[in-house]
Amino acid sequence: MENKITVVAADDHPLFLDGLKQAIREDKGIEMLAESRDGETALENIRRRRPDVAVVDISMPKLDGLELLQTVVQEKIPVSIIFLTMYREKRLFDRALELGVLGYLLKDSVATDIVRAIYTVSKGNHFISPAMTQYLVDTGKRPGTANGSSNGVAALSPAERKVLALIAEYKTSRQIAEELFISPRTVETHRTHICQKLGLQGNHALIRFAVSHKETVPRIPF
Repeated sequence: MENKITVVAADDHPLFLDGLKQAIREDKGIEMLAESRDGETALENIRRRRPDVAVVDISMPKLDGLELLQTVVQEKIPVSIIFLTMYREKRLFDRALELGVLGYLLKDSVATDIVRAIYTVSKGNHFISPAMTQYLVDTGKRPGTANGSSNGVAALSPAERKVLALIAEYKTSRQIAEELFISPRTVETHRTHICQKLGLQGNHALIRFAVSHKETVPRIPF
């Protein structure tokens, strides 16, 4: 039998935390190790229990999710973080990505998405609530709301546009390489060229651009 994915959870709302625990415990491949209602206790649980995944409310007393994530990164604790939030705030989303969060779930979709999110981030991949993705797409259509230029997409080569389309699906360089039958190093080269042509700085900016312009990227057969 495969090892279970171990999880700790934290949310300062008791009823929501109970519902979260129930949703997680219904899956036999996941084991809940600990729970908490504030950020300091959540951090201590992560340090002590060393879970595969930590599911935490981005807004918690004593220590918020962003501060918790910063500490986890500084201490090099090997845990994948999923943030929970009630709000579609691009500023928070961007900051979370910059710090290295892998999962970002809106609370109104937790019941349907939490298990899939845990499995996804436990493999080192991103998982974003579909509702949040749609919000980013919508805001990306507004002037001045996204870095880069949708017009710049036309300057990308067919191979670069294929890579950009797969980045919009939160695929890693290795996954993209396997799908396109090229090497991961070639994918990284494409990423670099895409960023240069679109005026983007860093992989997080590239992910945001890919998602927010998903509908404008020309479809090229794979």
